[in-house]
Amino acid sequence: MKSVVLVCGHGPGISDSVARTFGRAGHSIAIVARNAKRVADDAAALVKAGIDAKGFPCDLSDPEAVKKMVAEVQTHGPIAVVHFNAYTGGGIDLLTASTAELRSVYDLFVVGFLTVVQAARADLEAAKGAVLVTGGGFCYYEPKVDAMATQYNSAAVALGKAAQHKTVGLLAARLKPLNIYVGEVVVMGVVKGTAFDAHGTGTIDPNAVAAKFYDLAKQRTELTVNFS
Repeated sequence: MKSVVLVCGHGPGISDSVARTFGRAGHSIAIVARNAKRVADDAAALVKAGIDAKGFPCDLSDPEAVKKMVAEVQTHGPIAVVHFNAYTGGGIDLLTASTAELRSVYDLFVVGFLTVVQAARADLEAAKGAVLVTGGGFCYYEPKVDAMATQYNSAAVALGKAAQHKTVGLLAARLKPLNIYVGEVVVMGVVKGTAFDAHGTGTIDPNAVAAKFYDLAKQRTELTVNFS
């Protein structure tokens, strides 16, 4: 069986370009998203483009669902690469957000992320594989960044991406002795063709970001790169 690239949080933009880039390189592709119809339609589009792809609906913030999803993916082949691209666009007010809302951020960006890696660990170790993560510029601790995140009601994603960014560094240190590479691309702008590009303000080409991910997985040297 061909090795599988597991794309978690598939949608238009970077994740779809990553699926196509690795698919054209000969990998089987497993795409994951919460909406069952959407993930089935997206997988069909990849197959139509000549890529060996299958869709797996899953709530990536639910650890038990994640474990079941990874086990199902593994029946189609060993997982050599995990691309974690999950995102939540829900806005929260830090002064009024419920405990459940606050926890949901970490359930996705940290708990869900680590659960995928834990579940796929044996495959990744056997393949000397890679964990690739889409980061966001809101992860950085700068007054201007924090003011912008607040202005755009993006505190949830800012908190999540900041926690995820630290997790990437810790995970890289933990997995290096196991010969599993960890790499992150921090996206510093609006990606073309996504919901955020509704007014044509996107400046970042998702295909270029996917190419960077592919290079990182091949070179296995850089931990975090900013992309603008």
